[in-house]
Amino acid sequence: MSDVLAVADHRRGELRDVSYEIITAGRQLADETGGDLHLAVISGTVDDFAEKLNREGVDAIHTVSHGEEFNHDVYTQAITQLYDELAPQFVLTPNSVNGLDYAPAVAKALDLPVVTDTVGLETDGDTLVATREMYGGKVETTNELSGEAVATIRGAEWPAAEGTGDASVEAFDADIDEDAVGSTVTGFEEVGGGDVDISEADVLVSVGRGIEEEDNLPLIEELADALDATISSSRPIVDNGWLPKNRQVGQSGKVVTPDVYIAIGISGAVQHVAGMKGSDTIVAINTDPNAPIMDIADYAIHDDLFDVVPALTEEFQ
Repeated sequence: MSDVLAVADHRRGELRDVSYEIITAGRQLADETGGDLHLAVISGTVDDFAEKLNREGVDAIHTVSHGEEFNHDVYTQAITQLYDELAPQFVLTPNSVNGLDYAPAVAKALDLPVVTDTVGLETDGDTLVATREMYGGKVETTNELSGEAVATIRGAEWPAAEGTGDASVEAFDADIDEDAVGSTVTGFEEVGGGDVDISEADVLVSVGRGIEEEDNLPLIEELADALDATISSSRPIVDNGWLPKNRQVGQSGKVVTPDVYIAIGISGAVQHVAGMKGSDTIVAINTDPNAPIMDIADYAIHDDLFDVVPALTEEFQ
């Protein structure tokens, strides 16, 4: 029997969706190893976070109350100390900006192998078999890590844990060496339309190169306004400078999981699909019936966006 330690992710007082998804990933591994799933909640309003994360499948939640925001040195020290206390076989962290910051440091401190950006995890005896995507999602590879290991999981690849759990919640008194904490978050500065976080949107109206030119963007804006939706885009729109980088969906942009994702004039390259395939409902509008986006769409509209979008806007206004 071997346990699993997973680490929750939060930013600016809000839990990230991957915090619920990592519970599912960790529970699946713990079921295979016959052990317990431990969840670490570090910094911020840990008691509130712990209450929200007490979902089915979690055996124990360990809170570390130290600071309000993510800090590399605090997380590294807290996780390594939890590892020494719990002796899990696997440590799971989000493949987020924060997770990719501390996971390698934790692996180095514990002298463990690390695999990042996994989209699948299973065990084969004492070996962790991790699935990763390469070449823009065109190829899947498996990586085998013997014994204990650290892995980061890609968001939106596992379903979010649901149901109310009965995990024990315990405050872990981490012995943080303040002299080893080399940085502190003093504030946040929004840049390039940073007030919009497309990963938090319930409805996204996403535009691609089919819009043809920047002057046609108001057509999309009117539909977004009618739907009370947020505008996002594929990479060519950002590369052309028509929308800021924070609006880009895909491997080189953001992973999004809205309730509704409306893809307008987007062909559906694998890099883009990797960033939105976890959407609950996908609507595609495209003149090409063979565009890859049409294959994954729940509703595929084979028509000219310049005819369809105004009609939709009129319908929802």
